[in-house]
Amino acid sequence: MQPLAKARLQIHFCVLLWGFTAILGKTINLDALSLVTWRMALVTGALLLVPRVWRALRAMPLRLAGAYAGIGVLVAIHWLTFYASIKLANASVGATCIALAPVFLSLVEPWVARRPFNPRELLLGVAVVPGVALVVGGVPAHMYAGIAVGVVSALFCALFASLNKRLVEHADPLTVTCLELGTGGVFLALFMPFFGFQIPTGHDASLLVLLAYGCTLLPFALALVSLRHLTAFGVQMVTNLEPVYAIVLAVLLLGEQRELGIAFYAGVVVILSAVFAYPYLSRETKPVPELIGTSETHG
Repeated sequence: MQPLAKARLQIHFCVLLWGFTAILGKTINLDALSLVTWRMALVTGALLLVPRVWRALRAMPLRLAGAYAGIGVLVAIHWLTFYASIKLANASVGATCIALAPVFLSLVEPWVARRPFNPRELLLGVAVVPGVALVVGGVPAHMYAGIAVGVVSALFCALFASLNKRLVEHADPLTVTCLELGTGGVFLALFMPFFGFQIPTGHDASLLVLLAYGCTLLPFALALVSLRHLTAFGVQMVTNLEPVYAIVLAVLLLGEQRELGIAFYAGVVVILSAVFAYPYLSRETKPVPELIGTSETHG
């Protein structure tokens, strides 16, 4: 198989695995705080076994390490609110809300990167408003809290993504992922005395291991390899399919279509249409490897 064709298959497989994160989040019977803390701990523990990560951590300047640690707190809040959205609503709603992250990114990044605002990027934000309205109208009232928390998750994703882009050239992606997830896990652990902590057993423990290694580390490694052969635009378009995979999997595996109306799926089409149009409106940018390990939206 040619390297380019192999890379395309790899990135599609990665997106499929990422689509399972929402499904597993709904299936695992842990609260969001415990689930995210365990996931971060398992991934960080595995990365600390890699010698190059240890070497890079020791050599990293303290100020840069502090910056990545701060971003790790934002990552923790992003993951916590993402899984809280799924628990409060369902996997389809959580995946749809996280699809709003590129919209927030188009608005947040100019402020973080201190670059002029591009009016074309405002079109993306305006275009998704009808889609959000349709999504809200297509879900039962008890899921509204899940939508609100999911939108907050997308905002935090945009915040840490913008900050990571500013620091992308300064460290190894594996090391950055280890530092950010490790710091995020410690941050969440501080709240355990107040909110409690659940220890996974049996079926939940197996699914948690699958989430940490099969849907986080494995696609991270494959995506880093595929990035060598794909353009930024190609990666953007493929990874934008993640919410599509997640919603299809939620229908097939969880039967969530019974909970949602036609207006919800119409809203999803509007939101994803705007997200897919964004790479055509904006300039092509370099893929950010750090985001692959820390974000539930990987575009």
